[in-house]
Amino acid sequence: MRTKSYSELRWIESFEDRFEYLKLGGTVGRATFGFDRHINQAFYTSHEWKEAKRHVIIRDQGCDLGVKGFEINGALLVHHMNPMSVDDVIHGEEWILNPEFLITTTQNTHNAIHFGDASQLRIKFVERKPGDTRLW
Repeated sequence: MRTKSYSELRWIESFEDRFEYLKLGGTVGRATFGFDRHINQAFYTSHEWKEAKRHVIIRDQGCDLGVKGFEINGALLVHHMNPMSVDDVIHGEEWILNPEFLITTTQNTHNAIHFGDASQLRIKFVERKPGDTRLW
């Protein structure tokens, strides 16, 4: 699998193209951490993760996939662009806390990335103007 990074992602302008770059196309119900869920939970409650997450949200200005115009008004998630494993957490791999491999998302965008389901994505608001007769 190819390593995805913020350095590459930042050159992709549209939300839709960023989604295409990031989508994983997994399957619903596929086990990730399984019986080792406690390792995952310990990681996501650690001080180091909270600091990395805060940094990424500030860098992305609270926007979904870091795209202006897609401001997140609810819960913010920070997504690992490259899926991490139990071994990555156990061995303290540096990349799992590196903002270069993290991006801000909503829950729906996060799910869409993992399952390759673009129907969950938010559509950018199109402002209507007088005389505009084009259908949505």
